[in-house]
Amino acid sequence: MFDGFEEFDLTTSGTTIHGRRGGSGPPVLLLHGIPETHLMWHRVAPQLAEHYTVVATDLRGYGDSGKPPSTPDHEPYSMRATARDQIEVMRSLGYHRFRLVGHDRGARCAYRLALDAPDAVARLAVMDVVPTGDAYRRAEMKFSLGYWVWSFLAAPEPVPEHFIGAAPDVLVNFMLDSWPEVKDAFPAEIRAEYVRKFTDPATVHAICEEYRAAATLDYQQDEADRGSRKLACPVLFLWSQRGSVATLYDDPLAIWREWSDDVRGEPVPVGHFIPEEAPEQTARLLLDFLR
Repeated sequence: MFDGFEEFDLTTSGTTIHGRRGGSGPPVLLLHGIPETHLMWHRVAPQLAEHYTVVATDLRGYGDSGKPPSTPDHEPYSMRATARDQIEVMRSLGYHRFRLVGHDRGARCAYRLALDAPDAVARLAVMDVVPTGDAYRRAEMKFSLGYWVWSFLAAPEPVPEHFIGAAPDVLVNFMLDSWPEVKDAFPAEIRAEYVRKFTDPATVHAICEEYRAAATLDYQQDEADRGSRKLACPVLFLWSQRGSVATLYDDPLAIWREWSDDVRGEPVPVGHFIPEEAPEQTARLLLDFLR
């Protein structure tokens, strides 16, 4: 797993970021979702590394990256702050412009990074999300029931932290068992690592703070940018043909067209965890787009 990749821990202005780097060629940054870490790319990253220098990191608060103290407005866990980490990591590694791929929470970080630092991103791929502002603007009963994790994790401290702390494996295994279509997508050691990370109270608190920031700052920043800023680079949007994005939105690609004049995409016939459920197809689609 990740043969030929080197691990690193880099200090940013706000925390420390853990990750791996491997391959050669133009740089590509991979960002993960919940309840995962950078390990979610273990089947895709080696394929990309045949053509690119691949960097895969843990977002702040997740995995082995730092968990900085939060503030009453949750700003340290906003996607704007999380994106700053990733820009600083890439610059520390010598990459001032790079291709960027994100899934789930990582996709939210990725598009915010591309909006805030357009000169840094050559191409952007996002998987199985619509922008946070659009998600909340369009929310209704089906969203509330299907995306209950958003409300649960964003609930006031310390309620979700205490519930998750009592049985972290229940939440993680629910996500890993309910959201995919491919039931053997997670090797036992990967699943165990995802669960283990959620046994750390600091990780759980950080992730809850991230969801609180999504419901406040991330939403507000998306709304402030709506109609006034667009993504400057080409965009690829992939979504689960059987997941909640396809269920909630008749034409999710049209939502991304409101944010980009150069966007393409297609549904993938698996569940939410596209890179882990369909690694070969994911790598092929990314290689076709990133070149």
